Amino acid sequence: MSDIIRRDPHAEWIARNRLHPLHAAMQPVQHSWMGPNGVIRKNPHGIGFIGPNGIKRIDRSGAQQGGASKRAAAAEVQLPLHQVPQPAFYISVVPDMVGGRLSSHDRDLLGLAHQLAGKDGAVLAVVFGEHKENAFATAGVDRLLVLDGDEFSGYAPEQRVQGLRAVDNQFSPRHWLLPDSRTGGGELGRRFAAALGERPATRVWQVKDQECIGRAGAGLQDLARPVARLILAAVECAEPVSETRHEALPVELSTTIARSLSRIEDLGAVAVDPAAIPMAEAEFIFSGGNGVKDWGLFHRTAQALGATEGASRVAVDDGFMARDRQVGASGTWVTARVYVAVGISGAIQHLQGIGACDKVVAINLDPGCDMIKRADLSVIGESAEILQALIDAVEAYRNEARRDAA
Repeated sequence: MSDIIRRDPHAEWIARNRLHPLHAAMQPVQHSWMGPNGVIRKNPHGIGFIGPNGIKRIDRSGAQQGGASKRAAAAEVQLPLHQVPQPAFYISVVPDMVGGRLSSHDRDLLGLAHQLAGKDGAVLAVVFGEHKENAFATAGVDRLLVLDGDEFSGYAPEQRVQGLRAVDNQFSPRHWLLPDSRTGGGELGRRFAAALGERPATRVWQVKDQECIGRAGAGLQDLARPVARLILAAVECAEPVSETRHEALPVELSTTIARSLSRIEDLGAVAVDPAAIPMAEAEFIFSGGNGVKDWGLFHRTAQALGATEGASRVAVDDGFMARDRQVGASGTWVTARVYVAVGISGAIQHLQGIGACDKVVAINLDPGCDMIKRADLSVIGESAEILQALIDAVEAYRNEARRDAA
């Protein structure tokens, strides 16, 4: 046999011809590789195949990978466990926990905490009241302290400061991190700093080279100062933890928290019109698309559920909903806890806009549409019948609650 390397003109022609069905197979694409922490990374651009007309197709059902469904084909990745048996020090994080769950802002904060903790420190998360979060381990929590009690429920910043002072006396954290947000962290952090007699670093968006860099001058300038003990961090202050899982070991206080004589009385939540809530801040969105035929029934259902209304681009273009109600990459990116899609097939722009939603419920006639594949719960059927049944169920539940209260 000759050692001369022979060229294959036909293969080279296929590699140049983007319309050829075998074009993708001739491309040296790296589909997966090993990350720095031992986690296998996949190239999302390598997923799919080139159709006969030269257009790249993505099969979300997983049929091109052996015929299994998307959820069955997705292998669960076991992240490496990060353990700190004897922490040299603690970095305390007080997440906002809006709705009882970690927000994206809270996860950024935990990522910053691990930058400060390094290998010897442990991240201690301090949570007030009951929560619904079950992903503390993958979010980067090494120790979890839950301060539960009626005194911490509702709006009780003075009592929460007392709880944080008790944590500070027992664990003596090297740094305190709170989100500089309007949902509680900004006010609580400033009250806590005043109680400790320390000057906090506020609106911090980066910690680098032993310096805190925060926004100043109405957001037009950066202010650098040495790393403070109490940091109020902004959104995207660091990359969230994604390549490790943590123990999230529960810890308790060894002392009793003193009750403060509150000068603030919490009168409860104020009823807010769901239509007045901006789409980007809504927790519960009821969105309609081309499959909705009775928009009057759709509005009555949204009112019965107390949800903020949204719509797909088709519904907005047809004049059924206002432009500021459009959800998607070409409209508003939403981060709702619950997103209900009625009659929405699931265009790629719409799926991008709801990518950060926690739970997605789809109501559709087509069981094979992309929205059904994306949803956590799917209801297949005529939207009008389902919406009317939903209204009847809500009214029956409320009538029963009234009878129990009487």
